[in-house]
Order: sequence, then C-alpha cells, then structure tokens
Amino acid sequence: MDSKRKKYSLLVLGILFDLVGMASYLYPGIGEFADFLWAPVAGWLMTRMYKSRKGQIAGIVSFVEELVPGLDIIPTFTLMWFYTYVFSKKTAKAATT
Repeated sequence: MDSKRKKYSLLVLGILFDLVGMASYLYPGIGEFADFLWAPVAGWLMTRMYKSRKGQIAGIVSFVEELVPGLDIIPTFTLMWFYTYVFSKKTAKAATT
C-alpha cells in the first residue's frame, strides 16, 4: 500500500473508531459499561495504528479518555492522525529551514 493511501486509510479508520467510542452516548447507563469494554480495545488499536513511542502514549491517552465519563466526545484517533500527518510535518519543515 502506498504511503498516501495508508495515510488516508488511517484517517478513515480513526474517524470510525472515534464514532464507536462516542456511540456510548446513544445508550445512557449502558454506555458506561460499553466504555469499560471499549477502552482497552481503543488503546490497543491506537498502538497498532501508530507504531512508535507516540503511538504508545496515544494508546494510553485513548484508554484513559474512554474510561473517564464525559470525555468520549474527544476524537483521540482523529487528533492523533492530525498530529502525525499535519502538525508534526509542519514542525519538521520549520525546524529544517
């Protein structure tokens, strides 16, 4: 898979995973239990999508974000994608010029 295709596949997967995490708002009461199950899965998926130290840290953040009530609204997978492919690239370019 070429890098551009992989890049946008990660974005689509990230949005999908964020939507799964936010779905607990649809079922009050049951949603908290679903978050308890989804949190370790979300953390693991994040470490598989981004295989670096940053991915490990993002996995922990994603795990905690899913466990803490009310934080499900934060799109951690999408934010990690933007951090990896938009913000980090600008910082790297600025540092080399």
